[in-house]
Amino acid sequence: MKAIIAKRVDSGTPDTSEICDLAAAAGYTVVGEVTQSRRADPALQFGEGKAEELAGLVEETDATTVVFDNRLGPYQTYNLGQLLPEGVEVIDRFTLILEIFGQRAQTRKAQLQVELAELRYELPRAEAKTSLAKRDEHPGFMGLGEYDESRERDIKAQISRITDELEQIEQTEEHRRERRRDSGFDLVALAGYTNAGKSTLLRRLADDLDVDENDDRHPDLEATAESEDRLFTTLGTTTRRANIEPRDVLVTDTVGFISDLPHWLVESFKSTLDSVYRADLVLLVVDVSEDVDEIHEKLVTCHDTLYERNEAPIVTVLNKIDSVDDDELAEKREALSSLAPDPVTVSAREGTNVDALLERIDRELPEWERERLMLPMTDETMSLVSWIHDNANVDDVTYGDEDVLVSFEARPAVISQARSRASELPEATTADSA
Repeated sequence: MKAIIAKRVDSGTPDTSEICDLAAAAGYTVVGEVTQSRRADPALQFGEGKAEELAGLVEETDATTVVFDNRLGPYQTYNLGQLLPEGVEVIDRFTLILEIFGQRAQTRKAQLQVELAELRYELPRAEAKTSLAKRDEHPGFMGLGEYDESRERDIKAQISRITDELEQIEQTEEHRRERRRDSGFDLVALAGYTNAGKSTLLRRLADDLDVDENDDRHPDLEATAESEDRLFTTLGTTTRRANIEPRDVLVTDTVGFISDLPHWLVESFKSTLDSVYRADLVLLVVDVSEDVDEIHEKLVTCHDTLYERNEAPIVTVLNKIDSVDDDELAEKREALSSLAPDPVTVSAREGTNVDALLERIDRELPEWERERLMLPMTDETMSLVSWIHDNANVDDVTYGDEDVLVSFEARPAVISQARSRASELPEATTADSA
């Protein structure tokens, strides 16, 4: 599919690098660009002369699609379509993003989120089409076709239905997260913009042992994580296990941020971000090879999003240090110090400083506590001792004639659960905590 990229800015030089990457991610081959610096034209987005130039380039290159990096209203879309050769589609940035999301959606949750975003994008257009058609007492909106009040009601009903289903899915996932914590797992989430290297970093942090997807302690774990240089590879969440002795850590890669996302689109994928909001630690991954002003802007946006609901500590990870020299890295660390006062610098691709990152993760995660349990010698006790071995770091087990003394270190939640299970054993007693 051949595409022409179009972008208008109020002033300055239009940057088309990201929209070109987005178009490529959607499967388009970019065969030309048309840009303009001026105020938006309400009828065409571009000025009339620039719009005609766009039409000529489309005809010259046999492009099938025009992708605007600006948000287009239905009137502008229609007028542009009238200028272009027959059959050429006009889409804007947000329609393109939804197209990519639709291609990447594989799970039921991801598919619902895409559908919800599409409906939220369509709703204001349906409302405007209806109200303007009524006002003008005209059977169609400026040649855009027949309006139907029932469509507006249908959209709202579908939004309500999908929202309810997503809430049910999120409740199930939250129960899984709690079971993981009860089983001794620390939860770490990777956040950041697309192509910052999150998926590559996940592969570096992941334990070499395959994750058993049938393990009922964490049934939705995936054994692999893609690592490709393309946007939105990770639309849903991918979780891998990383052993940081004596901890068992689950690291989740989430959908990447992208600049200039409207509120309705962020809201549609809110349940995916819950994996970040409910983690014990967030690693905010940044591509340090980018321009420092761009990194600064992205960090501000990430902080605004993460600190809104997140209570876990956030560690900034400056990734791709293999792409910059030491002097440039030092300058960028200094320039970003207000937003990233104590970052970890790594190269996920080369494996540089990954050990230092693992040590930092261990320091930032909740402290483990030490415990000793005196348990009666019963069959049920052996089951509990086995459970403690699975979910804690056991220092010593001493078997007596009538009791068992277990000394271990674990997350507070695991210790609390072990005490509760011990209290249900006949004649069980708890020794003083070490």
